[in-house]
Amino acid sequence: MSRVGKKVINIPSGVTVTINGAQVTVKGGKGELKWTMPDGITAAVEGTELTVSRADDSRKLRALHGTNRSLLANMVEGVSKGFSKELEIVGVGFKAAVKGKNLDLALGKSHPILHPIPAGITVTVTENTKLKVEGVDKQVVGQFAAEVRGYYPPEPYKGKGVHYVGEHIRRKEGKSVGK
Repeated sequence: MSRVGKKVINIPSGVTVTINGAQVTVKGGKGELKWTMPDGITAAVEGTELTVSRADDSRKLRALHGTNRSLLANMVEGVSKGFSKELEIVGVGFKAAVKGKNLDLALGKSHPILHPIPAGITVTVTENTKLKVEGVDKQVVGQFAAEVRGYYPPEPYKGKGVHYVGEHIRRKEGKSVGK
């Protein structure tokens, strides 16, 4: 048995889990998420607990067992609490703003970068340099934050760029004048 896969997922109050064949629907106060289970993996709701099981011990199903349990646990947490990532922009003249359904980034390039905000995500910008990405789907929140960070990853000499709040950036020593 997979150590992750055999863990039981507790369903908090206000969250409903519906299983229709391989289709799992999770509804909560923050939204609704759907997931289709692969062949051989099944989910069952018993009271306030959700369990994931597999048909046999084949290598493929062992790999999928823990993965699908984690995905369902993230769905339950997402519709009840939600997920968020915080980013910070460091650099002179670097800033961000939300314009309609796009995130407008000024990152020292010759043109502003307009990045579309996907549905189901809210982006708030404070002090022109702090971004907060929130949503119910952990994958979409993380992917959006990674794409924004990818436009200008933090550089090791001055620390300029887009980085996660709390991320440690290894700094390098600059050139030194030798004798």
